[in-house]
Amino acid sequence: MTTTVIALALATTLGADTINQFWERSLTFSAGEGLRLELSWQHWVNDGLMALFFLLVGLELKREILVGELSSIKDAALPVIAAFGGMIVPACIYAAFNAGTPTASGWGIPMATDIAFAVGILVLLAWRIPKNLIIFLIALAIADDLGAVLVIAIFYTADLNLQALGAAAMLLLVLLLFNRGGIRKPLPYAIVGVLLWLAIHASGVHATLAGILLAITIPARPAHSPAEFGQCMNELQAAFKADRSNAQTSDDPLSNDRMASIAEAVEHSATAVQSPLQRVEHALTPWVTFVIIPVFALANAGIDLGAIDWAQALGSKVTVGIFAGLVAGKFIGVSLFSWIAVRLGWARLPSGVQWKHLMGAAWLAGIGFTMSLFISQLAFADPEVVEQAKLGILLGSALSAVIGLVWLYWAGSRAAEPADPERNRVSAH
Repeated sequence: MTTTVIALALATTLGADTINQFWERSLTFSAGEGLRLELSWQHWVNDGLMALFFLLVGLELKREILVGELSSIKDAALPVIAAFGGMIVPACIYAAFNAGTPTASGWGIPMATDIAFAVGILVLLAWRIPKNLIIFLIALAIADDLGAVLVIAIFYTADLNLQALGAAAMLLLVLLLFNRGGIRKPLPYAIVGVLLWLAIHASGVHATLAGILLAITIPARPAHSPAEFGQCMNELQAAFKADRSNAQTSDDPLSNDRMASIAEAVEHSATAVQSPLQRVEHALTPWVTFVIIPVFALANAGIDLGAIDWAQALGSKVTVGIFAGLVAGKFIGVSLFSWIAVRLGWARLPSGVQWKHLMGAAWLAGIGFTMSLFISQLAFADPEVVEQAKLGILLGSALSAVIGLVWLYWAGSRAAEPADPERNRVSAH
C-alpha cells in the first residue's frame, strides 16, 4: 500500500512520461553468442521478478492441496466455487461494458484478487472475526490465483514457438525426475528453473508460468520423518555427551573435529526433517513481500493524477467496466456462488463463519491490485488504455477495501460468540 502511494506521488510530481522513460530503459543479459536477452526494466520486473511471485503462489497452492484447506473436497469446494464465481461475474460485467470494442480483451483484469491486501485487512480485524474466515479468504485467493494463471496462459499468450515449447517440456520432465529421484537440494531446481524460464519466455507463453511449473516439481515431503529425526537427535546428543565426558578430548570445537562433525550432523538432520517446499517458501516470502511486490507496484501503479481528464477517464468503458467488475462483480460472484454451493449441499460454511462474515470477505475479494495490474499490461498495448485500466483498478480496489473493512467491523461486533454451524446450514436453506 505504501509503495502504491509512493508510485502515485512520483508519477504526479515528476509526470508519467518521466516515470515511463525510467522503466522503459533496456537491460541486456548475454551469455556467449547463443543467448542474448534484451528487455526493458519494466519487463524484467513483470516477466522476471514476477516469476518468483508466481513460484511462491504455486508453492502455497501445492501446500494447500496436499495438507491445507484444499486437501479435502468438502472443505475445498466452497473457496474454489466462490473463486470461480468471483471470476466469472466480474468478467461478464466488464464484457457487458466493452463488448464489440477494441478494449474487449481486458475482461480478465477484474477477475483477480490480491491475496496480500485482502488478507492484510482481515488480519487487522482478526480480533473481531472468526479465524476460519481468514483461512477461507486465503484459500479463495489461492484458487483465484490459479484461475488467473490459467487465463494468462490460455488467453493472453502470443504466437507459440513450438521448438521452445518442446524445450520447456523437456526441462519440466528433468525437474520431475529430480523430484522422483529424491533430490532435495534447491540448487539443481534453481538452475533448471532458470532454463525453464528462458524456454517459456522464448515460446510465446508468458514467462511467469515457469514459476508455477517449477513449484509443482519442488518436493513436498522431507527426507526424514519426525520419528527418524527424533531418533537421530537422541543418538547425536548421546554422542555429544560422551565426547564431552571424555577427559582426553577438548571442549573447544575449533580443536575438536568430532564435536564439530556432530554439530554439522545436527544441522543436516534439522534440514532433512523440513520439506524443500517449506524451506523455499519461507526463504521466498520476505523477498516477495518486501521487495518484489513493492518494486512491481513502483513499475506499474504510477498514474499522473494531476494530468487525468477525470470526466473522460470516469466515462471510459475500460475504467467503468473494471471498477464495476471489482466492486459489484466480485461481491455478487463470491456471495451468490457460495450460497448456491451451500444450498445444493456441495459445500459447507467454515466453522464459526456466518453469512454476514462471508459477504464481508466477498467485498475484500474485490481488491484486485497486483494481479489485475499485471493482466492489464498483457491485455492492452495502448498506454492510454493501460492508464484507464490502472485507474479502474485503483478506484475499485480502494472502494472494495473500504466497504469490506467497514462491513466486517460491523459484522464482527458480536464475533466473540461462536457461531453455530448447524444454524448456518439451516439459514442457508
